[in-house]
Amino acid sequence: MRTTAINTYAGDPSPPRRTRAARLRAALGFCVLLALLAAASLSFAPRADAAPHMISVIQDDNELIYGGAARRERALTRAKAFGADAIRVTVLWETLAPRRKPAGRSSPGAYPATDWDRYDELVRSAQRRGLKVYFNVTAPGPRWGHRRAPSRRLRRTWKPKASEFGRFVTAVGRRYSGRYTDENFGRRTLPRVDWWSVYNEPNWPGWLTPQLRRTRRGTVPAAPALYRELLNAGARALLRTGHGNDLLLFGETAALGTRGKPADRATPPARFLRELFCLKRSFRRYRGRAARDRGCGNVGKLEVLDRFPRLSYAHHPYTRKKAPTLRERRRDAITIANLGRLPKLLDRLARATGAFRSGMPIFLTEFGYETRPPDPFRGLSFQDQAAYINQADFLAFRQPRIVSTTQFLINDDDPDRRARAGTRRYWLTFQTGLFTASGKPKPALNAYVLPFDIRRSGGSLRAWGQVRFTQNGAPQLVTIQFRGPGKSVWQDARTLDVTNSVGIFEATVPDINGASWRALWASPDGSERRSSRITVPR
Repeated sequence: MRTTAINTYAGDPSPPRRTRAARLRAALGFCVLLALLAAASLSFAPRADAAPHMISVIQDDNELIYGGAARRERALTRAKAFGADAIRVTVLWETLAPRRKPAGRSSPGAYPATDWDRYDELVRSAQRRGLKVYFNVTAPGPRWGHRRAPSRRLRRTWKPKASEFGRFVTAVGRRYSGRYTDENFGRRTLPRVDWWSVYNEPNWPGWLTPQLRRTRRGTVPAAPALYRELLNAGARALLRTGHGNDLLLFGETAALGTRGKPADRATPPARFLRELFCLKRSFRRYRGRAARDRGCGNVGKLEVLDRFPRLSYAHHPYTRKKAPTLRERRRDAITIANLGRLPKLLDRLARATGAFRSGMPIFLTEFGYETRPPDPFRGLSFQDQAAYINQADFLAFRQPRIVSTTQFLINDDDPDRRARAGTRRYWLTFQTGLFTASGKPKPALNAYVLPFDIRRSGGSLRAWGQVRFTQNGAPQLVTIQFRGPGKSVWQDARTLDVTNSVGIFEATVPDINGASWRALWASPDGSERRSSRITVPR
C-alpha cells in the first residue's frame, strides 16, 4: 500500500479469441507454470480445503531498485537464502519517464538508458540466483501522462491517460521480451520477464483518483471505469509485445475501503470488482443512466483478459493491526480473515460476464504487519508480528485457490523526514520488514524462514509449517516438539519426512495441557539445526 516513488501500440494484430481446445491447453499451461515455479511434487495427497503448494514472493523496492547496486545484491542474496521463489518489483512510470513528452514513447529508447539500468541489472542478478522476477507496471506517471487535477494534492494520481500508459507498458514489454539489446554493459541481450501485473491498488486513492464522483443521482464509483481503460491498454500492450502466454495478474486490490471525500475515499475490493464489470450487488448489469454514470460503455474492453491463458487475480489482504483471524466489519472488505470470499466472488463474476474463466488462481502479492518500535501508531509488538505472519501463511494455505504469499518488506522503511518527527505523517512509511531500518533482525525473520502454526482440531492438535529456507524439492526432516509448563527440556512428539516441493508439512499431535510447541529442522547429516518460533495452541 506504499505510495511513494521510492516505491502506442505496435502494429501486430491482436491474438484471436481462444477456442475450447485452446482453453484446455491454457489450463494445462498454467499447471506447467506452477510446476516450474514451485516444482509441485507433493508429499501428501492434497486436501480439497488446502493449497498443495505455495510460491513465496518478497518485495522491497527500496532495497532492490532504489538503494543502489550493493543494497540490491545483498537483498537478492537474502531473498534467496530466506527461501523466496520470486521477487515482486514495482515498475513505476514516473521514475522512467522524462519530464517532457518524448517522441516514440512505445520504444524503450524514448526513455533515458541509464534509468533502465536498475531494472536491467536486477533482472540479470535475479536470473543468476534462480529467482523469478514479477513486474507490477503502474502509475503514477509524468504530468503529461495524467489529466489536469483539481488540486496539487491529487496531481500524481488523477486520471492517468490510458493511451499513454499503454505506450509505456509497450516499452517495458519490448525491453524485457528476451530479444532486446541493452544500450549499456556490453550490449548484451536482456533476459525475458514473463510474469506481469497491470497497475497497483486501483481501488486505493494513493494510486488512482477520483475513486468516486458526484452525479445528479448521487455519488457513483469512478475508479473502476478508469481502471478498465488502463487494464485494457496495459494488457493489449503485453499481447502486442509477445507476452500473451505469460502469467498476467489483474486487480492488485487493497483489502479495505475508507471514509472521506468522494474523490479520495478508498473503494472496498468486493464493490470495486463488481463495479469494474458494471454489476450491481445482485450481479445484474447496470443499465440506462446508472450505466452511463459509471462509464459502462467501455466494459466490453475487459474481454481482452480472456486472451491470456495464464490470467490470475492479485490481492493485498492486509488487516492493518488486527490479528489474521479477526474479520473486518466493513462491508465488501476482503482481508486474510475472510479470504474465502474472494474465489467465490471471482467465480460469480466469471459466470455473470464470461470475461474470464471460473476457478482462476489467486496470488497474494503484498502483505505484512508493522511493528512498534518504531511506529507508535500502526505498529504491533515484534512477537505479534512474527505470530501473525505465520497465522496468515496458514490461512492462505487453507484456501486451495491461493498459490502465492508475499512478504513486504525485507527492511523497515526510514520515516518520512519531511514531516515533523513523531507525528503520524512521519511514520506513514512502512515498518513491515523482517529487519529494522538499522539492520537488526526481528523475530519475524525466523518466523518467515521457518513458519509454524499449531491449533486445536477436535481432541488433538494440528501442526502446520514450512521449511521455506531449504532447497525446493529436497527431502527434509522436521520434528514437532513440546515443552510442558515450567519445564526447560523439549520432548519429541512426532518426526516427519518432508518431501513436499516447497517444504510444507502437516501433522496431528496430542493436545498436552499447557504445553508450548515448536518445529525443529535438522539437515540430512544432522550437522545443522534450526527451530521455529515457540507457540501455544489456539
